[in-house]
Amino acid sequence: MDSDMQNQSPDYEANAKNMSKNAMPVDGHSVTKRLRSELMSLMMSNIPGISAFPDSDSNLLHWAGTIVGPADTYYEGLKFKISMTFPPNYPYTAPTIVFTSPMWHPNVDMSGNICLDILKDKWSAVYNVQTILLSLQSLLGEPNNASPLNAQAAELWSKDPVEYKRLLMQRYKEIDEI
Repeated sequence: MDSDMQNQSPDYEANAKNMSKNAMPVDGHSVTKRLRSELMSLMMSNIPGISAFPDSDSNLLHWAGTIVGPADTYYEGLKFKISMTFPPNYPYTAPTIVFTSPMWHPNVDMSGNICLDILKDKWSAVYNVQTILLSLQSLLGEPNNASPLNAQAAELWSKDPVEYKRLLMQRYKEIDEI
């Protein structure tokens, strides 16, 4: 056996496996503490049109959220559910977020997957649940048609607003119907 390996602590291998892609150690307590803090901040901010809570008290890594479409958009007054799954190395890695409500949008596919740069290559540990929810709400009124997941929605967005709205409402379901 290599002498360097013999001199390392027994926890070396376990610790090495718990490193994120940004070389930040994983600490389940830190993640839980951060998510509790974000939940309190979100509850205290009382920002209209967005909300999110853990699915259960026993697991802070899975949340359900609600986003209300912003005024003066195709989505005005419509409510959508999302699912948020936080990785063990959050906030150094972005959470996985999907729309669980049926969605018609240029940057959301039919399975609810979202194309949003801050959830992918532009993720930063300074983002939090509130900034994610506000970004998703903003995305509803300002899609990135240059990077669509739903090409038909992207094309209709500016070319045929009546057809866009018709297809949105055809797919839309009230939250209590889901």
